[in-house]
Amino acid sequence: MEGLRGSSTTANPPPPPPLHTVQLMRRVPFNRLFALVYTVAILALFYLHARNLYYSTSLLSFFITLCLLISDLALAFMWTTAQALHLRQIRRKQFPENLNKFIQRNDYPSLDVFICTADPYKEPPISVVNTALSVMAYDYPTEKLSVYVSDDGGSVLTLFAFTEAAKFASHWLPFCSKNNIKERNPKAFFESNYFCFPESEIMKTMYESMKGRVETVVERGKVEDEYITCDEERQVFSKWTDQFTRQNHPTVIQVLLDNSKDKDISGHHLPNLVYCSREKSKASHHHFKAGALNALIRISAVMTNAPIILSLDCDTYSNDPQTPERVLCYFWDPEVRATYGFIQFPQLFKGLNKTDIYAGQFKRLFQIHPPGLDGLRGGNFYGTGGFFSRRVFFGTPSTMSPPELPQLNPYHVVNKPIQSQEVLALAHQVSGCHFEKDTDWGIKKGLRYGSLVEDTYTSYRLHCEGWRSVFCNPERPAFYGEAPISLIDVMNQQKRWTVGLLQMVFSEYSPITYGLRHNGLMSHGYSQIAFWPIWPIPITVYAFLPQLALLNNLSIFPQVKSPWFLLYAFLFLGAYTQDLIEFVLANGTVQMWWNDQRMWIIRGLSSFMFGFLEFILNSLGISTTGFNVTNKAVDDELSKRYEKGLFEFGVASPMFVPLVTAALMNLFSFGWGLSEIVKGKRSMEGVEIQMLLSAFAVVNSWPVYEAMALRSDNGRMKAKTSVIGIGLMWVMYAAGSFILK
Repeated sequence: MEGLRGSSTTANPPPPPPLHTVQLMRRVPFNRLFALVYTVAILALFYLHARNLYYSTSLLSFFITLCLLISDLALAFMWTTAQALHLRQIRRKQFPENLNKFIQRNDYPSLDVFICTADPYKEPPISVVNTALSVMAYDYPTEKLSVYVSDDGGSVLTLFAFTEAAKFASHWLPFCSKNNIKERNPKAFFESNYFCFPESEIMKTMYESMKGRVETVVERGKVEDEYITCDEERQVFSKWTDQFTRQNHPTVIQVLLDNSKDKDISGHHLPNLVYCSREKSKASHHHFKAGALNALIRISAVMTNAPIILSLDCDTYSNDPQTPERVLCYFWDPEVRATYGFIQFPQLFKGLNKTDIYAGQFKRLFQIHPPGLDGLRGGNFYGTGGFFSRRVFFGTPSTMSPPELPQLNPYHVVNKPIQSQEVLALAHQVSGCHFEKDTDWGIKKGLRYGSLVEDTYTSYRLHCEGWRSVFCNPERPAFYGEAPISLIDVMNQQKRWTVGLLQMVFSEYSPITYGLRHNGLMSHGYSQIAFWPIWPIPITVYAFLPQLALLNNLSIFPQVKSPWFLLYAFLFLGAYTQDLIEFVLANGTVQMWWNDQRMWIIRGLSSFMFGFLEFILNSLGISTTGFNVTNKAVDDELSKRYEKGLFEFGVASPMFVPLVTAALMNLFSFGWGLSEIVKGKRSMEGVEIQMLLSAFAVVNSWPVYEAMALRSDNGRMKAKTSVIGIGLMWVMYAAGSFILK
């Protein structure tokens, strides 16, 4: 007994409570087993294609088999890359309530928040203001928090909106803190049940007043004297002269709130709020969002140089004031801090209709695949919702090059006031449009240039350099964004992504070459994203070739009684069933999944196809539209149609033409095949798969038929688009009949 008591007094103390945990998902063993079985099925399919090629009796059968083989190779490659993201899916959990066991609040590291906007008409300033206010109200020491707003459009309207936001913040921040409000985006808060707080009506009146002033100024297109309240504001707004244009203007850096001086109505310090518009000139090349973020990295380095940086899109607002503490659960862990470069939160959206007709959630990209990439080397950066360790933007210790200025290094300590002449002069210097000339910025430092998808490209490069990352997906979403509610905006966004992904694929850092040398599975995971542009190959072939063959009484697939038919059935149903299960497990519904796979087909025939064409033209030196900002302004009529689940085809766009052509071709072939069977002129034997493919396409194409023939609203298909689509269908039918007969 004495011995037992003695051992108890000398026992090791209990371990400290965890800050975070990680575990393998239960579905992983099943995913691995399914991947093995499905791989065998794919090999069997390629054996069938090889045999058919070898025993081809005519040039026509050889051509058809070759087309199917190329299509199935593309499908197999994309399936294989997706499986790399299913082999080691992990789930993480954070315990911010344990943080006080390791760190006191006054020892929290500083945090710099970057918010990017570019066009006050496509990205309404009041929406950007709401985003900024939501993070300014973080449950974080305000003296450690700085918010930088990058206005790449250089608009006086955006600056005016933030002068108003600075005034409103002195009331909004203490209101949120006093009442422990979770929803700290004013717009989202006032749209919820906010009446339980006594000051709510007063706050709403103040918010609506601010919103009214901002929207009036935006509508008028200028800041008139009645909205200028002091000489300091007049001096700032006077910088916008007739020579000040979007593409030709000097640097504008305006400190709207200084946490060393400015306090809220309760006497507490406010966070820093800084408006920045980098210098631009017509003679200089400007990298779009990546260039703006790199300018912010340098500007913030000389002004505050916080060790942690949060990057947000202008419409991605905070939904959880404790998010920075979740981040500290990782960055305060010595093991994580040494090798992990950033913490990425999923991009989630509000404002989607009930069934998400445009697949705006991008569940695979933002929710299903990231846990798998996290199990390899870490989730990728989405351009928003990512907390970075500043040092990752300056290279690894072995590759870090000397700074252009002593202040441009992640370990520089800013010991001068944010509004001192020296600090502001340096900030203007590093934001100049010629500052990056002959430097490593965009190559080895900051966000990497060379692709329109600078977010994915940069995180991929960082992972190749040895950095790891974390995909953090807490129960309460950390951020919410806004997805486009117009089909043409969705397509233009996807087209821009396609161009950027192709730039990534054909660069010297391509995932299938450079990436494989660093981590094979990680490279496969990034290839799943980077090779989206090859989807048009199988989608186009299966949208037209089996249908043209059916119209010409040509069987190109095995009959139902053939064992090979079971192979096709397994491949189709297996892939779709796995996808459906993953989608539903990610809190989706069957109807959402159906719309998601429909949009996969639509994107393949429009955005990806036209993006591929634009990339080729750009590569040949033929200029195209380049970077386009996605429209985030809301049209009432369009919004009503979206809420009803109606697709928006009211714009005469060439991207709609392939959709019309494919929809009509499948309807025509299915109707013709069905009529031939009903008339007894032929049986289903030998064309079962072709009929099923046509029927599947017809069901998916219902929104196109509806827009062409059944709707009279402004979202209906333009007659010109329908006529061109019909004409192309007949041309393809005539050409196919000539070739296939």
